[in-house]
Amino acid sequence: MIEDKVRKLIEKPINDMGISIDSINYVKEGNNHFLRIVIDREKILDIDTVVKVTRVVNPILDENDITNDSYILDISSKEKGV
Repeated sequence: MIEDKVRKLIEKPINDMGISIDSINYVKEGNNHFLRIVIDREKILDIDTVVKVTRVVNPILDENDITNDSYILDISSKEKGV
């Protein structure tokens, strides 16, 4: 599964940032494939942190050819209950 391959590649670098992976989903919607990675940590994740994670994850995925299809990488923070 693509999700398992992605987790193995990115889990340690993300954990080293004090962040955990909540979920990874690879889905096709219409004509597009999406790789959705939801991240979490104890304190609230701001947009700057999500951007930093994206900058770490993107080159790892590019180097490892996780799929033959083109896809849109979507990294977001887990929604916290109010």
